[in-house]
Amino acid sequence: MLGTAGAIGAQLFVLTGYGAEMVGPAFVLAIIIGGLLSYSIALNYGELATMFPETGGAMTYVREAWGRNLLSYLVGSLDCLSSTFFAALSAVGFAYSLRVFLPALPIVPTALGIVLFFITLNLLGVGKIGNVQVVLGGVLLVLLLGYITLGFILPGGFRWETFVPNGKFFIHNTHWDNFYTLLSAVALAYVAYIGFEVLADDAEEIKNPDRALPLGILISLTVLIVLYPLIVLVTLGTISWPELSGSETAMTDAAEQFLPHWGPIALGMGGIVATLTSLNTALLSATREAFTLSRDGMWPRVLSRMGRFRTPYVSVLLIGFIVMAVAAIGLVDFLSYISSSGYLFVLFWSNLALVRLRHRYPDLRRPFKAPFFPLTAYLAVASCILIISFTEWRALAFGAGLLLTLTIIYYAAPFIRRIYLTHIQPIKNMKNRILVPIANPRSGAQLVKMASILAQASEGTSICVFNIELEDRPPKTTPRLPEETFREAFKRNVPIYTKNRSAESIADGILEEIETHPNIKFVLMGWPGPLQPETDAPNPVKILLERASTNIAVLLSRNPGKIRHILVPIGGGLHSRLALRMAYEIADQENAQIIALHIYPPSTDVEDVDDKLAFLREVVLDELGSVPARVELRVVQAKRVTDGVLQEARRYPYDLLVMGASEEYGSKTRLFGSVDDWIVEHIEHCSVLLVRQHEAAPIHWLRRNIAREEQ
Repeated sequence: MLGTAGAIGAQLFVLTGYGAEMVGPAFVLAIIIGGLLSYSIALNYGELATMFPETGGAMTYVREAWGRNLLSYLVGSLDCLSSTFFAALSAVGFAYSLRVFLPALPIVPTALGIVLFFITLNLLGVGKIGNVQVVLGGVLLVLLLGYITLGFILPGGFRWETFVPNGKFFIHNTHWDNFYTLLSAVALAYVAYIGFEVLADDAEEIKNPDRALPLGILISLTVLIVLYPLIVLVTLGTISWPELSGSETAMTDAAEQFLPHWGPIALGMGGIVATLTSLNTALLSATREAFTLSRDGMWPRVLSRMGRFRTPYVSVLLIGFIVMAVAAIGLVDFLSYISSSGYLFVLFWSNLALVRLRHRYPDLRRPFKAPFFPLTAYLAVASCILIISFTEWRALAFGAGLLLTLTIIYYAAPFIRRIYLTHIQPIKNMKNRILVPIANPRSGAQLVKMASILAQASEGTSICVFNIELEDRPPKTTPRLPEETFREAFKRNVPIYTKNRSAESIADGILEEIETHPNIKFVLMGWPGPLQPETDAPNPVKILLERASTNIAVLLSRNPGKIRHILVPIGGGLHSRLALRMAYEIADQENAQIIALHIYPPSTDVEDVDDKLAFLREVVLDELGSVPARVELRVVQAKRVTDGVLQEARRYPYDLLVMGASEEYGSKTRLFGSVDDWIVEHIEHCSVLLVRQHEAAPIHWLRRNIAREEQ
């Protein structure tokens, strides 16, 4: 359904009128030739996708054929941008199609709303996308099959005399005119088949790719090559081609003839569904291509971050935002030119890559081999050249301009990066201070010790021991902290100093310090105990977790000795990633070992263990750049996360547990979340460090809602 319904876009509903104007009844032949030429691409992609079952599609094949260079960058970038712009086009097309039934509907808000819906699906994983596509694609195919069937059997439908008026299949006077216009019509029809190859872009998320990918690609194209000619046949056999010449509502006009009233309504619904299926597949393709470009280092690394659903959530959010912005601007013609020219460029090089790969890696594993090689590859390349020859000049001009712009960016990027690293990043990263508010001198030494370890891991970081004097209390002399509080900092040669501030409350004092001095790397506080909602006294940690624009860490010290073994539960979220980074900094200074633990529900599927271990490895690689020798990966089955963590903590005498906050940290009754708070209260003989990564309020809101959806 991703391949079939993804290719059936809104252009199908206006294609027949333009084709009839060009070649009359021979447009049926043109659409068949276009489909047969597309088989060469389908066979090539079947081999390429099973050779390299990786996310990225065309860019992956070009990279493997010619290396990681300008060409692979251009193919990947243009593929991603073409899909992004096509998704925006589909969103706007959906809004206009829906407006036929609801005239008062605003275009831009409707387009933005449907994009937001599909962004959420992409965040939840390809399984959710596939389920929606099955439903939408099923509806679309039923409507089109109904159009074909009723068009052949109902009175007022297909008649051979109408299809070939005066017995002329070719409408032009000379053989050359018929041949030339037929090629032009083939170029028009060929574009309607583009879309089935999107399956290769998502190969990593497909089970059993060796079998599923070639079958999915070939079946998708076969369905299209059966549907399209029959649709054209019914349309031109119901209303003669001179009457439909140039019409943008050819199918609707034909449906009105053999199924008055209900026919146009059904086709209107079909147009709406077609825009949705196109939007779904285009957004999926664009986000996965951005992920691959990031993973290969050609786009910013942050775009390759994986979320708890094993989806590239940063790429999804960025591409989704661009789609929404483009849809809001509404440059439809401009975007259609870029989309069409971009796809042709990508298809040309990806098919040519097969020839290069056959020679470069003759012994590489090929679960599916394209038959009739090299004919299929050269036929696909020739088809692309044919389509380019008959492509509108504005599409080619926009495509050439975009290629030139991307080339400039490619060569300018190293210089821009050098300037950024030399001048901008040092200023941006001036977060060189760890703020340690100390309310209890007895716990102060352990807080400073932990801060000293973390400060030692980052050169140039200092510790500020912070004291707040409350304004509603009589002034008093600040008590002198015992020397043992600072001993660890002196021992590690870490800069440390004290600072006082007057404020209405402890939380206000810390927040004012953060706002006044934005160079604070994180705030390290002592564990305040569980929340007690019945008391009126506000909890400073709770307030900071909700409002502080920097990272927060809270330490419960139960083991003041040397840190040798650290446990880090990892769910894949933003906060657990921060926990992993901080745990590694501590382990690196203390020469300690880390167990990176991932807990998942009991399952009978043996593949789950490998999948979860692969997910855990991805998180560690993403955060640390490698899986260091001191980091051991472990996956455990448990009904609840709390059970899994507690079981592991009792299995081995860990000195420190480092955990990231759950998405509940913004709730009224929890500090770091029900899981974190419960573990702190029940774990024994082990110090606990809880951390919360700062994030913008809208992102936190979105993350919490996604977590609720998962539950």
